[in-house]
Amino acid sequence: MKIDHVGIAVESLKEAVPFYEKKLGLKKTAVETVADQGVKIAFLKIGESKFELLEPLSKESPIARHIQKRGEGIQHIALRVDNIEKKIAQMKEEGVTFLADSPSRGAEGMKIIFIHPKASSGVLMELCEPLDKEDN
Repeated sequence: MKIDHVGIAVESLKEAVPFYEKKLGLKKTAVETVADQGVKIAFLKIGESKFELLEPLSKESPIARHIQKRGEGIQHIALRVDNIEKKIAQMKEEGVTFLADSPSRGAEGMKIIFIHPKASSGVLMELCEPLDKEDN
């Protein structure tokens, strides 16, 4: 495993991205909308990992609810795994709970699943695996 990305909830990509580009010197590599998760994402590369700035598409999206409850800031940490189904099965056997029953399609062609924050000391953790194994 390695850290794939850190998800950061923001109210506006237009307002947030310039800080990361101009003040931190990071390069925005892409912007993607994931409608079924209610989010628009800007990707900024940092070393082998990246920041994902997450803008809600509506007031009902999970990111909007996160911002309403906790404000802007770190929303989740994603860990890249080699075999997401095997890792989920192993963790379920060890009593870990997830926010879904099985992985779904996320941004950048990833299979993703979120670990319930109660299992990880209040931190929302995501497991992700590229659908295209060539991306590993």
